[in-house]
Amino acid sequence: MKKLSIRARVLTGAAATAVVGGSVLGVATTATAEPAAASAAAPAAAAPAKAGVGGKDLTTTRHLTDDAALEAAQAALKAAEKDGQRVSVAVVDRNGNTVVTLRGDGAGPQSYESAERKAYTAVSWNAPTSDLVERLDDAPTLKDIPGTLFLAGGAPVQANDAPIAGIGVAGAPSGAQDEAYAEAGVAALDH
Repeated sequence: MKKLSIRARVLTGAAATAVVGGSVLGVATTATAEPAAASAAAPAAAAPAKAGVGGKDLTTTRHLTDDAALEAAQAALKAAEKDGQRVSVAVVDRNGNTVVTLRGDGAGPQSYESAERKAYTAVSWNAPTSDLVERLDDAPTLKDIPGTLFLAGGAPVQANDAPIAGIGVAGAPSGAQDEAYAEAGVAALDH
């Protein structure tokens, strides 16, 4: 086995630290370390074949930045606080993974999970959850899909008519209020 150069060991160590550190902090991290010096020093005949995926086999997706997700959540929470409502707010990414949750002062314990599930439902169907409630008449088993909550209070975030995130709010006396606050979060991103 060939010994790696100091530069290659530092790059590999930094990548491993980023992956471990990102996992501990809840940050999605992907790192690939390829020791440049070691691969350049190896003769071409001994270099392993690299497998790859061509451009025609790839898709591109868009995601909110952490800062944008936080901005949207804070805008939703501020809209609720302005009305004297105690709510929780969740923002999920395109894949339904929670990016930000904020629990307002005095929000009920059930509101936290409900907000996440409303956000997940909104992004999954790329529709406000109030619209989806109406679909239950024709397909009552939709409510049985894990992680979903078919109550008003979730709003999708779109880019080029495609869902990129969902914002869910729970805790106000009505789903219509929850949804208005979620929409305030969406509106905060439209700048």
